[in-house]
Amino acid sequence: MDVDLSRLRDYLTDDELDGYLVDDDATDSDQRYLSGFDAPDPYQTLVTPEETHLLVSGLEYGRATKDADADSVSRREEYDYQSLLEEYDPHEASIRCLGRFLEDHGVESIAVPRSFPTGTADGLREQGVSVTVETDDIVGQIRAVKADEEIQHIGETQRANQEAMAVAESLIAEADVEDSVLVADGEPLTSERVKEEIEVTLLRHGCSLDDTIVACGADGADPHNRGSGPLEADELIVIDIFPRDKETKYFGDMTRTFVRGEPTEEMRRRYDVTHEAFEAALETVEAGVTGSDVHDATCDVLEDAGFETRRTDPAAETGFIHSTGHGVGLDIHEGPSVSSVGGELEPGHVITIEPGLYDPAVGGVRIEDLVVVTEDGYENLTAYPIDLEPVSR
Repeated sequence: MDVDLSRLRDYLTDDELDGYLVDDDATDSDQRYLSGFDAPDPYQTLVTPEETHLLVSGLEYGRATKDADADSVSRREEYDYQSLLEEYDPHEASIRCLGRFLEDHGVESIAVPRSFPTGTADGLREQGVSVTVETDDIVGQIRAVKADEEIQHIGETQRANQEAMAVAESLIAEADVEDSVLVADGEPLTSERVKEEIEVTLLRHGCSLDDTIVACGADGADPHNRGSGPLEADELIVIDIFPRDKETKYFGDMTRTFVRGEPTEEMRRRYDVTHEAFEAALETVEAGVTGSDVHDATCDVLEDAGFETRRTDPAAETGFIHSTGHGVGLDIHEGPSVSSVGGELEPGHVITIEPGLYDPAVGGVRIEDLVVVTEDGYENLTAYPIDLEPVSR
């Protein structure tokens, strides 16, 4: 994928630095983004004002030359890594090999991310390389504005997400009710069973997830409680699914809340107010407004309805107790922020809109879609119904 690194290259030029270096494996999303390469072991990506260069092991060299978005790919053996191992311990040998790689590309001064390994930074300084920590997260700012190809990847993941949500909703809708407990195939329908079916569905669509949320009753009043045990009738059930495509590595994110049976009047009121806040937030989204503006639109609706928010009470434990949203991409939580400190939204930002209300005495309600910011509004990447009563899909 062709990514625009002009902002990073301008920073290097303006600060008279020879390059920007990442030393990590591809679980670091900046590493994957800059290199266009995915490897389970650490490798190095060097961005200079003109080009991008990779240093990889011999094991990864063939794949990197084929897959990486780089002007050059070098293997450690080109810098006598094996000979260095005979003379130094593995860490020192790796540092000296990296130093030779930097020297080969005329690099004497580098900027590094805040997460850069201290041992590598100190070792390079001992080799005479000037190391400066880049504190503005320029790569994160670049990553926040998605290219068309990235938006396509996120949309594909979200479509798989919708298939998984449909399976979960159908399980709840089709369950029998025995003694106020949902029952499927003669057994209590548990949070664990629903999560298992979600995971199987996602695997069939090329996605995976480390965890998901299927939280009933009081569990759903804790926004990050994953949920456990039997699901109950006449209780709020929060389902939050955030899968990652196994090939592209881009995430999706969606939340729906259901009641199988009869919601109380208070449950329905909270659901309706949350939906109203959700719509108000969406109506505010467009390029040029801030994430704070969108968050304020959410809080205005919820506060006008008499609910606490952390805008008015930072210590609130019930009501609306999180931000309105966050960026989604190679990480499930990345820039921009849709919160009280959220900055200006730009076309290409992919963000969640997810207001919620929480009280252990009632349960939790959250509604979440994933949208792309456009010049005059947004494009919704989520095409899934918003209904309190579950139906078979």
